[in-house]
Parts: sequence; structure tokens; C-alpha cells
Amino acid sequence: MEQGIVEKLKLMLGVQIKKVEEQGEQVLVYVPKGQAAKAIGSGGAVVRSAELVLKKKISIKEQVSE
Repeated sequence: MEQGIVEKLKLMLGVQIKKVEEQGEQVLVYVPKGQAAKAIGSGGAVVRSAELVLKKKISIKEQVSE
């Protein structure tokens, strides 16, 4: 995954990003435990706006172990 995209995701989602995987047209973003709700936002607003900017579907997952 491009470093510029990872930096944009950090800025837009407002949480620490542990890992990013690209699976075709979808981007899988791993965030620390307890931070998924903040990254998704109220009603999915934060993640939806990031999807519009990046033009890719984004899925947020909590990373439970280091």
C-alpha cells in the first residue's frame, strides 16, 4: 500500500493505524482495540468520507494483539 494513502487514512480517520491491507478494490484497516468506533464515526460518516476521497471501499477491524 502506498505510504501517502496510509498517511491520508491516519489523518482522516483520526486514530492510530496498525496495519493496512489492500484486497482488490477494498482496503482493510487495522486499528487498536477500542478505536474502531471512532474510526467509523457516527453512522459511518468518517469512514464514508474517507471512501469518497480515496475512491475505495474501506473496512475497519480492531487488532486485538500486537
